[in-house]
Amino acid sequence: MSEARTHDALLANYRRAPVAFVSGQGAVLTATDGKKYLDFLSGLATSSLGHGHPRLVQALQEQAARYIHVSNLYEIPEQSRAAELLVAASKRHGGPGLDRVFFCNSGAEANEAAIKLARKWGGAQDKSAIVSTVGGFHGRTMGALAATGTPQYQEAFKPLPGGFRSVPLNDIEAMKDTVDPATCAVLLEPIQGEAGVLPADPGYLAEVQALCRERGALFILDEVQTGIGRTGEAFAFQREGLEPDIVALAKGMGGGVPVGAMMAREEVAKHLVPGDHGSTFGGNALSAAAVVAVLETVIDDAFLERVRVAGERMRQRIDSFAQAAGVLETRGAGLMVGLEIRGEAAPVAALCLERGLLLNAVRAQSLRLLPPLVVTDEEIDAALDVLETALVEAAGEAP
Repeated sequence: MSEARTHDALLANYRRAPVAFVSGQGAVLTATDGKKYLDFLSGLATSSLGHGHPRLVQALQEQAARYIHVSNLYEIPEQSRAAELLVAASKRHGGPGLDRVFFCNSGAEANEAAIKLARKWGGAQDKSAIVSTVGGFHGRTMGALAATGTPQYQEAFKPLPGGFRSVPLNDIEAMKDTVDPATCAVLLEPIQGEAGVLPADPGYLAEVQALCRERGALFILDEVQTGIGRTGEAFAFQREGLEPDIVALAKGMGGGVPVGAMMAREEVAKHLVPGDHGSTFGGNALSAAAVVAVLETVIDDAFLERVRVAGERMRQRIDSFAQAAGVLETRGAGLMVGLEIRGEAAPVAALCLERGLLLNAVRAQSLRLLPPLVVTDEEIDAALDVLETALVEAAGEAP
C-alpha cells in the first residue's frame, strides 16, 4: 500500500512528519530512503532501551512463541513477575514504596485507574474531588482529560466529568486554598512533560504530600513519563524521598510495547475488589515479558548512574552554546530535557528533522529531548551538534 493511500485510510487526527522508518538500532532509526536519524524522542519516551535491544527482542520473541494472551480470568506468571519487580523497584532505597500493581495498556488508562481507586477510597468518607495542576497532562480519556489542566486539550470535548479542579504548579498556597474536606486526592506530575519539561520546585512535592496527609487526601503521582529510569532513578519520587499513595506508569516501562500500570499502597489498593475495574489486555503475557526485560535492565545502580551522567553531559553541552544559540533555560532531570528558547520552537524542530535528529516542539518556545536511556556519549555529542546549528540558524532567520 502506498504512503498516500495509507494516509487516506487513517483518521486525520495526527500531524505527521513526511518520514517513515523501517528499522532501528539503539538510538538510531533508518528511514525508508536509507537516511539515518538520531532518535532523541524515543517514541515520546517509550523506547527506553532504544531500538532492537537484544534483551527486549529476545523476551518478546520467546514469549510470543509460548503464548501471548489468555485474559485476567487466569493466573499470568509473567504478570506476577513484572509486578514483583515494580514493587521491589519502588522500595529500593528503603522507603515504604508501593505494594500492589494493576496493569493496563497506556498512561491514560493508568491515570483512569488511579482516579477510580481514589474515588472508591474516598467514597465512604464523602470525598470525591481531585485536584491537579495547570499545565499537567494525564491522558486523553474523559476522566484523565478532566484532570488535565490544559484547556487546549479539553475545550472540544466538554462537558467533561465533574469534580476536578486545577491550580498552578509550584503554588503551594493555591493548593492549600483548594484541597478541602471534599478532596479525595491530589494528582500531579513530578515533571510536567507536555508543558515543556517543567519540574516541580524543590520541596514543593513534599509540601503537597504533607498537605494531603494533613487533610486526609491521597497523594498521587503521574510518573507515566518520568518513571522507570528516565530521571536517573527508578521513580522520580525517589529523588526527594517521597511516599506517594498511588503512582501511574506507562511509556518507557514496556520499552515500546503498549503497557501501563497503577501502583498503590496496600491500605489504599484494598478498596478495589473483583468487579470494580479491569482491562481485557492489561498485563497480558507479551507486555508483561517486555516489562520484565526492561526492569531487569534499567533497575540497576550502574545503569541508573549512567542515565544521570548522560543527562548531565547533555545539560553541560547545551549550557556551552546556550547564550549564542538563544537558549533561555534548560530544564529537567536525567534524560528528560527541555529547552526554553528565544524564538519559535517548531522551525528548530523542523531543521533538526531535515538534518537527521528527532526531537519535538512541545510548546511554542519549548523543545523536548527524550533520548533512549542507552544513548552513547558520541550520539549525545552528534545530536547536540545538530541542535546547536539549528538553533543558531533559526535565530538568524528570525525577523
